[in-house]
This record gives sequence, C-alpha cells and structure tokens, in this order.
Amino acid sequence: MQEQRARARLPGWLDGLYDPDEMRAADLFAMERRGILELELAEKAGAGLAAAAAEVAGGRPIRVVVGPGNNGGDGLISARLLREAGHEVDVMAPIALDGLAGVPRTNLERLPGAPPRPFDAAALEGSGAIVDALLGTGFEGVVGEPLAGVIASINAAGAPVVAADVPSGVNAATGEVEGPAIRASITTTNHAPKIGLYVAPGAWRVGEVRVIDIGIPRGAPEPALVGLISRRVLGLVPSRPRYASLRDTVLVVGGARGSTGAPAFAAEAAMRAGTCYVRAAVPASVAPFMDLRLPGALIHGLEEEDGRHAEEGAQAIADLASEAGAVVLGPGLVGAEGSFSRSVGSSVKVPMVIEAGGLSAFPSAEAFGERPGPTVLIVDVAGTGRLLGLSPEEVGARRLASARALADRAGAVVVLEGDGCLVAAPGNPVALGPGASGALAANGTGSVLAGLVGTFLARGMDPFAAAAAAVLARSDAGDLAAMRVGAGHT
Repeated sequence: MQEQRARARLPGWLDGLYDPDEMRAADLFAMERRGILELELAEKAGAGLAAAAAEVAGGRPIRVVVGPGNNGGDGLISARLLREAGHEVDVMAPIALDGLAGVPRTNLERLPGAPPRPFDAAALEGSGAIVDALLGTGFEGVVGEPLAGVIASINAAGAPVVAADVPSGVNAATGEVEGPAIRASITTTNHAPKIGLYVAPGAWRVGEVRVIDIGIPRGAPEPALVGLISRRVLGLVPSRPRYASLRDTVLVVGGARGSTGAPAFAAEAAMRAGTCYVRAAVPASVAPFMDLRLPGALIHGLEEEDGRHAEEGAQAIADLASEAGAVVLGPGLVGAEGSFSRSVGSSVKVPMVIEAGGLSAFPSAEAFGERPGPTVLIVDVAGTGRLLGLSPEEVGARRLASARALADRAGAVVVLEGDGCLVAAPGNPVALGPGASGALAANGTGSVLAGLVGTFLARGMDPFAAAAAAVLARSDAGDLAAMRVGAGHT
C-alpha cells in the first residue's frame, strides 16, 4: 500500500510535505541532474539555521550542539557563520566527530576558533539560544544515551532552541516521538516542510516552522504521501443547486431520549452549509423536541425502545435514504442501538457519514465491509483504537499509521480527530487539517463536521475531498465564531 501511495500524485488542493526518502530524492536531483554541489546546499541550510539562532539570541552566547552526521554538519556551518558575524559561539559534540566524512568533515575543518568540545550541561547556563543539530531527518526509534541526557539538559536550560530540520528525537516521516525529544522554539527545515513537523506528537515539539530555500531547482521530485489541506479544496465544493433538488438532501439519523443536541448540531450544520433539504430521523418520543429545535428541517419519528432507536426502524431509514444524497448516522446515539445501526449501515446505498454512537455498532474495522456505498468515518483515538484492537495511547503515539491502517482495513475515508485532523482514504495520500483550536474544544463539533461532510457528499463530491473540505470549513467556522463570541462555544 505504501508503494501504491508513493506512485500517486497529490491532489492539487494539498500542499505537499516531504518524508525523508522523498527529500533525499530531491537532494539527489539537484546534485546529479542539475550539478549543484552538496556543499552549496548545506551552506544555505546552515545559513538559515544561523539566522534564526542570531535572531532569538538577543546578543547573548549561542551554544551549538552537533551530532556526527549531516545534521551536525549544518550545525557546524551555522557556528562558523555566527562566529564570523561576531557572535559568541560555543560548539559542543556529545559524540566524538572523528568519523566525520564528506561535507560535514569539510565544515568541521572550516570552523574558525575553538574546535568542538565534549558536551557539558553546565555550559548551557546563560545561553541566548541553543542550536539542536544532533539528529536529522533519518532518525527513527528511541534516542539512547548519551544523547538522551543531552536532550534533557537542553530542554531544561530555559533558552530558546533552534532545531536543524527536525527536533532531535522526532521521527520526520511520521511525527512519532518514542523517547526523549527536543522542544524547539523554532525549527528551520530545508527546502520544504517535513511530515513529522505537522503530525502530533512531533508537532508539539517543533515551535515555529521556517522553511529554508537551499537552492533545489524546480523540477525536483515532489512529495506524494502526505499534504496539508489548502483553501483550494473549498473551490471544489459544488454550488447550491439553482432549484431545490431532492438529491441535495441530508438525512441525519440519531438522537435518543436525553440526547438531542448532537443530531441538532449535525442537521443545523448541513442547513447552514446550504443543503436544500435536511431530514432528521429520531425516536418517536424525541420528535416533538426536534421539531421545536429545528423548524427548518423535516423531522421523522421512528419506532423506538425505551427512548432509543429500535431495529424495526431500519427499513424506514432505507426508504428515506432512497430520496437523499447522503446519510449521517450516529449523532446522539447512545451506543445501545447496535443492531439498528448495523442494519442501517448495510442497507443504505447512498454515501454515509458515521460518527459517535453509530461507530459503536461495528466491532472492528473490517465490519465496515458490509457498507454497500461510500463511507466516511469520523473517529477519535479511543474509537480508532477499539476498531484496530489498539489502546488509545498506541493510536495517539502513532496517529499517521493508525489513520492509514483504519482506512485500509475499513475500506472507508477516515477523519481522525485530535490535534490536527488526519484524513485518510484507502490507497490515497493523507491530508492534514489545521491544528487544535480552542474554538473546537467543545461538545458537538464532531457532529457539526459530520453534517458538513454529509452536505458535500450530497452535492456529489469525492468522499476524500469532501471530508478534507469539511475539516477546513469547520475550522474556519470555529475561528470566526471564536472572534465573535469567544472560544468557549460549540
């Protein structure tokens, strides 16, 4: 599957993020196809690193901590340039640099002033800035000693840290952090952003990301695995039909006694997104409350069992869905409607969004194979873990891999909620949405997202693009509402 993704091109609405292999291909293109020396590329990388360090140091001493690879070579260039500019610079190497070769060795030999000395945590005191040039984009796994102790000392020093390309300890390909990792104030990243800088938990370590133009020419290989959702995706959302159309109908299936907020949020989101018709199918005893709450929607009261949907209502849903463009299943379901939800999922052929209580009816990712039509799943780390047989902690630590695995195993588009939504589809690249916002840290925002996805699906959008567009539209709406009424809203 990874090879299949690598052969694909990113959709035009994604801004690509590089993984280490893709970045190496771009470097090789510049050197082998365009004749640019590796030393020239490294010099520009080091210059960008030096500029960021000088900016935050405020005239105070700068400590450059270098490792024995190319990342350390960039650190040595920055140290040389900073010294030549008159800054007080101390270079420390926790691991001996005797084995340096190639461009890093050249830059060690070009370093003016005192040579790198062994690492001394006490020497970090009073630093205006610390440059992290220990581990580069090729790192994966757990940082061992002595570098684990070095990272702890840098994090405890209280000075701004400028990381070279990626904070040491962060996996640049996945954002995974399996052990100690630098907490940077600024990360200068060469040529283009890397995946791990935008996927949590790695994204929590990078600070401000600054892209350094190192001179790789146009025509270099581009990333194909992961991209940031751009505003261009909103241009794909079809306009509302000029005349009302039954196909531009979203059917929201959910609700229970004492749980009417979520279906109302989903239905109202669909209405505000311009859906021609919104229907809400709820238990019969809930219908009067929904009529009052949603005067613009058509409310259908179905057979129930103690205030919850009963399996007998599934056929009514199938009949209503035959006149809808998309179905949203789950808002307000309390998790005890398993047979009802499974029956709805297996009988409705139109595109479907499943979230919240609707997901609990499916025991594993493979159970979604029953769906006869396109499906979008909106899940959190706990729900993803249950479907994949993993703990929430395992999912949170490996968000990118988990989203891909769920999409592939379920045969569905997956929106993994959290600090920066991940949108994954079988065989497709992964789309990353905006980072966490206090404007969305409230109950019901998942149902709002489900209503938006349902609207875009009813308009005929591709499910992957529809989910990505909805993620961005909800983020925009949350930010706008936060400006107007404060972040503590739904």
